[in-house]
Amino acid sequence: MNDRSEKIVMLPQGELRVPNFPVIPHIVGDGCGPDIWEASRPVIDAAVQSAYGAERRIIWRELLAGQKAYDTRGAWLPEETMATIRECLVGIKGPLTTPVGGGIRSLNVALRQGLDLYCCVRPVRYFDGIVSPVKHPEKVDMVIFRENTEDIYAGIEFSAESAEARDFYMWLQKKHPERATKIRFPYSSGFGIKPVSREGTERLVRAAILYALQNNRPSVTLVHKGNIMKFTEGSFRDWGYELARREFGASPIGNGPWLRFPCGLVIKDCICDAFLQEILLHPADHSVVATLNLNGDYCSDALAAQVGGIGISPGANINYVTGHAIFEATHGTAPALAGKDVANPSSFLLSAAMMLRYIGWDPAAGALEEALAKTIASGQVTADLAEQRSGATTLGTRAFGKAIISHLPA
Repeated sequence: MNDRSEKIVMLPQGELRVPNFPVIPHIVGDGCGPDIWEASRPVIDAAVQSAYGAERRIIWRELLAGQKAYDTRGAWLPEETMATIRECLVGIKGPLTTPVGGGIRSLNVALRQGLDLYCCVRPVRYFDGIVSPVKHPEKVDMVIFRENTEDIYAGIEFSAESAEARDFYMWLQKKHPERATKIRFPYSSGFGIKPVSREGTERLVRAAILYALQNNRPSVTLVHKGNIMKFTEGSFRDWGYELARREFGASPIGNGPWLRFPCGLVIKDCICDAFLQEILLHPADHSVVATLNLNGDYCSDALAAQVGGIGISPGANINYVTGHAIFEATHGTAPALAGKDVANPSSFLLSAAMMLRYIGWDPAAGALEEALAKTIASGQVTADLAEQRSGATTLGTRAFGKAIISHLPA
């Protein structure tokens, strides 16, 4: 590519045009975020250099969000930050604190809602040398597509004993008295509304199916609680199957609801509580998972625990239609670790590898992932991993980053 412009652009045919020197915004994050960023940026830059030499390089641009933004700008999420991400399309962020008091409930949710990042993509895989609580963590190799904008995370709630809650209950009692009788303690209940739409379901399931097809994955599992929530999660299941039949030509397998695509890909479903058993008993039976917001939160963290914890679990929030994407460390701010050079940057680094793949820089992503895997396998790890493994060498955050760089191809 000879294009040396700095802006990533979504082309009309739905593909990203990525220059050799793209501007990519980054948010350092709160708590341990600065430690992680200081260790990770040299690794990312070195991985790109290892793959492309001087031909390609990321032009980093810091944006403010979280405590640093509030302290300097008086806003937890300045509009300038949102506007820049809208313009640049692709960004990466560290962990952000949850503001105390009114206003924004969650900065992460605000970013997802504001940019309509409807897919939370969470790959979960095992790295040799990590101690796991399960016998065969190597059997876990799943990619979760979690719907990001609907379900109870839409934030439509009425607090207990408020005027809004009372009005909602009175409306329900007037319009649907048979349903109102199911509320056992109506005047001390809080209420939440759970929107699940056909459009929201279809774009999430479509993205999961396309990912499975493009990456030669054997199956897509629709995870839901449709046996109880029939008109929300049950509809999610039904709409997912309908989409597979209508857009991809999938056909029934036997008399059940499962479908097979012409290429052999299978789409199936599993009730959420049963799925939490499945990932322990038969993890190899599931490859790509499409699910709703709350289910995805539970399942992705449970799966992360099987392969060593959320500290090594990457994540991305993506709108595959507009091209907007924010890659992120999936763990919290861990303020007790801030400034101590002990935090594990693996989640952030693996998210950076996802970002590199997203912009089409697969050789750099592969080099980063392989170097990280070699470093962990060698026993050179941060304290959280070292304490679980005999004979490991404990490294600080920055030293761990340098060790990864030493394992990159020359």
